[in-house]
Amino acid sequence: MTATPATSGTPAVPAQQPWEPALSVRQVLGLERVLAGQPEVVAGAHRLDRPVRWVHVAEAADVGVMLSGGEMVLTTGVLLAGDEDKQGEYIRSLHRAEAAAVVLGLGRAFPAPPDVMRRAADRCGLPMVVLHRPFPFAELTEEVQSRLLRRKFAAVSLSEAVRTELTGLITAGAPVQRLLDEVARHGGCPVVVTNLAHRVLATAGERPAVDDVLRDWERIARQAGAGTADGWIRAELTCRGERWGRLVLCGYRGDRAAGRLLAERAAEALVLHRLLGGGDGRRGAGPGSAGGTWDSPGSWEEQSARSLLTDLVSGAVPARQLLPRARAAGLPVNRRVFVPLVVGTRDTARLDRVLRLLGLPGIIAGLADDRAAVLLSLAPDQDARALTAHFAARLRSAADAAHTVVAAADARADWADVPAGLREAQQVADAVADSPAALELPPVVRLRDVHLRGLVRLLRDDPHVQSFAERELDGLLQGPDGDLLSVLRTYLATGRNKSRTAQLHHVSRPALYRRLEAIQGRLGVDLDDFEQAASVHIALLAHDAQQG
Repeated sequence: MTATPATSGTPAVPAQQPWEPALSVRQVLGLERVLAGQPEVVAGAHRLDRPVRWVHVAEAADVGVMLSGGEMVLTTGVLLAGDEDKQGEYIRSLHRAEAAAVVLGLGRAFPAPPDVMRRAADRCGLPMVVLHRPFPFAELTEEVQSRLLRRKFAAVSLSEAVRTELTGLITAGAPVQRLLDEVARHGGCPVVVTNLAHRVLATAGERPAVDDVLRDWERIARQAGAGTADGWIRAELTCRGERWGRLVLCGYRGDRAAGRLLAERAAEALVLHRLLGGGDGRRGAGPGSAGGTWDSPGSWEEQSARSLLTDLVSGAVPARQLLPRARAAGLPVNRRVFVPLVVGTRDTARLDRVLRLLGLPGIIAGLADDRAAVLLSLAPDQDARALTAHFAARLRSAADAAHTVVAAADARADWADVPAGLREAQQVADAVADSPAALELPPVVRLRDVHLRGLVRLLRDDPHVQSFAERELDGLLQGPDGDLLSVLRTYLATGRNKSRTAQLHHVSRPALYRRLEAIQGRLGVDLDDFEQAASVHIALLAHDAQQG
């Protein structure tokens, strides 16, 4: 067998840093004092990255009974010389005790590496190192122990500093995302919070690194759960004796014990944040779950969905870059058709129940103005219109939801078109909100169902439309009497029905006539002329849409 010099590619251990990787066999062999003994790795060279928990000097053949695992054992072999059975048992005993490595000082007992011990160590995968020059074991023991103790003390000190910092943020009312950002900064790696089904609830860290983690999240999450993913450290989120999620440090490169302390401090902070009113985090474990926000009672799943849908609508992040987040949130995205909806209810829990009842995958997020966004993910062979209608019918089946309107955009076969679909559904919902209360609408409303109002909603941000509305309504907008604008709105919405307008405003017909004359005088139009009335009506719709 070819021996491996311990100095090959092994730099000296740098000055101690709190987050430096754990002291490994390779690092111990790179210490200046050890290099003076001319170390040579004669077996187990592929296992030199094993962590060293302690250094122990032992000569007895049954040394394993004195170990608890992770020790680097130093020996001169004085009690093993001349007895090959004892030599083999010595190595096997170290292997059973899960020792990190064995270091043999060559000299009177063994002038050369013993073949029996070398072969046994090779079979066991136990790193075996021989020292060609006399070396005081006490000096090595002292240096390694002091380094390990300093590491442990630094990790505990940093752990307490992190706990103090996160508690301070909580008492100052900081949102939970701020807490996670601080944890990611301390750990130097992405942080992911999941529910018990491995669905991602929140992330923190550098965006490219987070996206890399989420891109293959299901496989990675399984490996992390099985303890086979290197550098992945997780802590359970438990409140009132019930587990409801996990916090995971993804690809953490520091000392594993320090990483566990960091993860535990972070988990404690998240649970404390929730207990103080930062969100339930338990209800709704699936892709359609819903609830509240980070900083109000409700589930964390909805905040994750809200963040995803907000980024999709805003266009601040390209849709393709949001695919890993959608997949990690539990939304099927491969070979799917997406249906964007905006529903006139703030009861996201009910929407969640209806989706589950119908077996429709989707994500839900509460919006402003007592509305919620829903993004359905359907198979290409499913009838998107029929399923949307079925969803709306189920939603309306409850007595207190009989008039709930679902604003829908046409189904999108390409994920890149989803942002435009969500914006279209919002525009339809806005147009529905502007409609008179008496207007009868179907359970599912699309852009063509809102006619002129829908068109105006689409064009409301156009400078030409804004200028047109200001020009047409200038006489009323500059006046002090806002009631005239309200009368005009009702008069046009009722199809210029004077009797109905007078009734709705609780005025006599002569009083209404005087107000209509004032409106026509200020605007310089004749409302009995269809074209002029239509122009004013469009301007008023545009004005209301802009005020939104």
